[in-house]
Amino acid sequence: MKRYLRAVARYGARAVAFGRARAMRFGELWRRSLQVRVVVSTLALSSAVVFVLGMVLQNQITDRLLETKEEAAIAATRDSLAVAQRELKGVNLSTDPVRTLLQQARNKLTSSTPNTDTVSSSAGTFEPVLASPQPAQGAGEETVSAGPYGDVPESLRHFVENGQLAVQIHSVDRPSGRTTFLIVGAPFGSGQQQQMQLYMLYPLTAEQSTIAVVQSTLLVGGLVLLLLLAGIANLVTRQVVRPVRSAAQAAERFAGGELDERMAVVGEDDVARLAQSYNKMAESIEKQIRQLEEFGGLQRRFTSDVSHELRTPLTTVRMAADVLHASREQFPPGLARSSELLVDELDRFESLLGDLLEISRLDAGVEELTAEYSDVRPIAMRAAQTVSTIARNAGTEIILDLPDEETAAEVDSRRIERILRNLLANAVDHGDGHPVRLRMAADQYALAVTVRDYGVGLRTGEADLVFNRFWRADPSRNRHTGGTGLGLAISLEDARLHGGALDAWGEPGKGACFRLTLPRHQDVPYTENPLPLPPPDAKVPTELAADVDPIADADAVRVTVAAGEDAEPELEPPAPVWEEAR
Repeated sequence: MKRYLRAVARYGARAVAFGRARAMRFGELWRRSLQVRVVVSTLALSSAVVFVLGMVLQNQITDRLLETKEEAAIAATRDSLAVAQRELKGVNLSTDPVRTLLQQARNKLTSSTPNTDTVSSSAGTFEPVLASPQPAQGAGEETVSAGPYGDVPESLRHFVENGQLAVQIHSVDRPSGRTTFLIVGAPFGSGQQQQMQLYMLYPLTAEQSTIAVVQSTLLVGGLVLLLLLAGIANLVTRQVVRPVRSAAQAAERFAGGELDERMAVVGEDDVARLAQSYNKMAESIEKQIRQLEEFGGLQRRFTSDVSHELRTPLTTVRMAADVLHASREQFPPGLARSSELLVDELDRFESLLGDLLEISRLDAGVEELTAEYSDVRPIAMRAAQTVSTIARNAGTEIILDLPDEETAAEVDSRRIERILRNLLANAVDHGDGHPVRLRMAADQYALAVTVRDYGVGLRTGEADLVFNRFWRADPSRNRHTGGTGLGLAISLEDARLHGGALDAWGEPGKGACFRLTLPRHQDVPYTENPLPLPPPDAKVPTELAADVDPIADADAVRVTVAAGEDAEPELEPPAPVWEEAR
């Protein structure tokens, strides 16, 4: 028994799973296909209309059949009533044998077929019933009848006993089965004669057969009509959906780079005008894209050429400036200060030229990734040490929270150091003197680094703009690095070149956080990020955020790069077993 119950439960679970899968598949088809929605909706609405129309027609036909049957039955009953009244005229119910007389009168009504209980008339076959409501002497019965008096319902008898002609439909159980009759009852007798009752039972078998045929005809006709409507809706919908699908496919191919993709124009209807409008739009967009590509190519070539051409005069000016700067002690104070400013601006100009050349190579797609397995912790240390002078001038403390163990990945050290250097310099610029925290974490597939500051933060929507070229949140702010506006854009491209990502978060008054995510192996993508964004201290009040340690890893190496620290902290060299682990 238990085995049987388990089998039933198992098959029940399979049936439920199968039904759920089918329902999900149909739901997906319903959401994706306009043709399915139109056909199903048309079928559902048509079913409702056909059902209502079928019910109305069936009721009308049934009522008409019964009405005709009832009129014929009443007319036949009146004829039979005259015959019964003539046969029983002058009968004394108290002295005459009532049952015998009633049976004789009934036989007279069925005289056309004396060997049967039914006889045909204009209303169809019928069974007569004669009854006397007065008890006969010695009979011991309340009512004397001839015929199936027990098949007459009590409610109909009540009306007839009160002297009314009444009609009622009633079902009777017979040996041959359950039969429905239209029963017409009428009283008769006048003067000194006692009131008697005549009941005519007309079977509705023929009418029921007719109604069944009508029902089956309406059902089959309704199903055929629904199938025809579904086919028509499918054909009509396909005429509209097919061009729409063609337009969608053409638009997808156009968006994929096939700019010469066009729709076929057939006819002169609305769909043809849609295809013509789409083709005109595609031609206009293609023309603009070509122009933008040409303009972009000219712009990149101009930037690259100008950057290269400026290298030679910049070198000459740099040599002259270095000579002046070396001899600045011999100059008057004003001229000495001018030489210092000249050297500073030349440094900035040289940095701008380098960034322009780098962004030009990235746009041209000629940059190559020189990746090798190395520990990323020393790279972060070098980046922090490079920014330490800027941090000292801004009064900002840089705190590095690095893993205690080796964190190796397949990276281009020069590019990763440039990314971290840009992120730290940006955090110092916008940190308002609060500490800047760099945290590193890794799992089996990915390595993540976050740079967190507690300065002015970012307004809504600015997290997507910070990586745009030459974009600045507030140009009026006093900057410590004098950046070119290309650092974050170059960092984003470097991260993408590694197959990673660079994300930003910030809120006004709560600071900002930039997260660099890199795959530990270039040919193995990552799915999860070792560090969350927003950072864990995002909900901490502003005045307490800089003092809260967001690092939950108790084994992390915490390195502080503060004002006046020029020596680079040392980390243990990478373990030589990494190549074996590969």
